[in-house]
Amino acid sequence: MAPHQLHHATGFGLAPAFGRVLSLGLMVGLAAPLQAAPQDPPYPSMEQLRDIQLNTFICGRENTAESCDKARTMADPLMDHPRLGASCKDAIWAIRERAKPAPTNTYERREALNRAGQDVMPFCKQQTRTVAPSKDKDKPQQKKGFGLIQGS
Repeated sequence: MAPHQLHHATGFGLAPAFGRVLSLGLMVGLAAPLQAAPQDPPYPSMEQLRDIQLNTFICGRENTAESCDKARTMADPLMDHPRLGASCKDAIWAIRERAKPAPTNTYERREALNRAGQDVMPFCKQQTRTVAPSKDKDKPQQKKGFGLIQGS
């Protein structure tokens, strides 16, 4: 390539191709925010959470591959759920890690699974946020200051 054909910034003559790729990338990057945001998956139902809880208890009690696999496979998809909080995911993680058959079903193993199962319902259920009524309406207006000057 002759020196007069080289791009002054790069010196390699790659600028036209690079410019096309860059402009294509910018167009795609700018178009991405215009797409609709993906919908969050539905919140797990109370029945689904209760099934996970009961299967975790069964795994701790029976210590069989079948019961423990069922508890793990039910809990596993909830680890990637975007709407569940950290406490819920801690309980789900404990189920996934501990719901495995053991050679000896020790008290510690059963209690760890029972604790994780008990945590599923309070930590994973959907929280409904309600605004408590204001208590200020029931109270008489309190005067500020000493009340020596009227109007303040």
